[in-house]
Amino acid sequence: MKLMHLSDLHLGKRLNEFSLLEDQCFILQQLVELVRSEQPDCVLLAGDIYDKPVPPAEAVTLFDDFLNKLAQLTTVCVTSGNHDSAERLAFGAQLMREGGVHFCGLYTGEPQCVTLQDAYGSVHIYLLPFLKPAHVRHCLTPEEAEQVTTYHEALRCAVERLHINAAERNVLVAHQFVTGAQTAGSEAVNVGGVDNIGAEVFAAFDYTALGHIHKAQNVGSERVRYSGTPLKYSFAEWQQEKSVTLVELGEKGRVSVTALPLAPLRDLRKLRGSYEELMSKDFYDELPKDSDGLLRDFYHLTLTDEEDVPDAVQKLRSVYKNLLQLEYDNKRTRTDNAIEGAERVVEKSPLELMEEFYQLQNNQALSEKQRAYLQSLLEKEESR
Repeated sequence: MKLMHLSDLHLGKRLNEFSLLEDQCFILQQLVELVRSEQPDCVLLAGDIYDKPVPPAEAVTLFDDFLNKLAQLTTVCVTSGNHDSAERLAFGAQLMREGGVHFCGLYTGEPQCVTLQDAYGSVHIYLLPFLKPAHVRHCLTPEEAEQVTTYHEALRCAVERLHINAAERNVLVAHQFVTGAQTAGSEAVNVGGVDNIGAEVFAAFDYTALGHIHKAQNVGSERVRYSGTPLKYSFAEWQQEKSVTLVELGEKGRVSVTALPLAPLRDLRKLRGSYEELMSKDFYDELPKDSDGLLRDFYHLTLTDEEDVPDAVQKLRSVYKNLLQLEYDNKRTRTDNAIEGAERVVEKSPLELMEEFYQLQNNQALSEKQRAYLQSLLEKEESR
């Protein structure tokens, strides 16, 4: 049996206040084409479908179109993530189940399972939404609830209540933070690891399709895996290769996992150099361009000039039209100097004070030309 595992679409997300709707539309169509070519028996969507609990209308429309295209090709299983509103996401779930689309919204304590058949028998796909201890305690007796105080205990309890048949093949779709997973930089992760889950909770499953962590990776073994985001959602991810995970289940105990690469409409890039270097045609000429001749991708630029470039963002955007972040890396920004000796200010001349201030601010001394210019300004002021 062939399964396609993806997660963390974060539809409606903005990158530095720049809408990614066009980029998300592009990557979803690419995913549809992969489903069409690979012909999986089921697509597993492991949470964080939307970026916010109340998504913008255009994000809902985009997901509706994506879901309709998938449903025409295969069975679809969807769980809610920590960014989703479980109730809103699962609206119409009973009706859509007839069309082969299975939603898992609020946790009810009852197993939610989709069973598929192949030449080796049954594959049971269990769906769990993003779980907090309170979600699970709500479905337990007071005595049982006292034992569930951590995220790990909550998920362990939820898995036990699934009552799986270990002799058959079982798949879990969940959205949690498993201890040992490497974050990508754009996740919403609790400080101190209070939301951590031990990977041993998933030992009974032939494959666990996880969402929440944005970097594609196995945790412990290829049987427990994050598919990662289909797009880069932070410049911390700019060097990552995004993919979707294809899982093939043979007879009980045989699992193979393949990462299928995804190509974005616009990539994220980081460049560094002086203003003159970055604006040199020889420097940027080989970078991907749109039909208008301007650079297509999203950029984070670091200027190494010692002096600030006036209107740098506006000037750089004449070439780097999707410039999202600009910073300086020079002596001034690297300095750790502190202003000391304020009590001796009255003993120093205005020029000496200006020299010290410039040194503290820029981590370098005034040039002779700058010093002469300041001296002339002070002399003019004193002569008034």
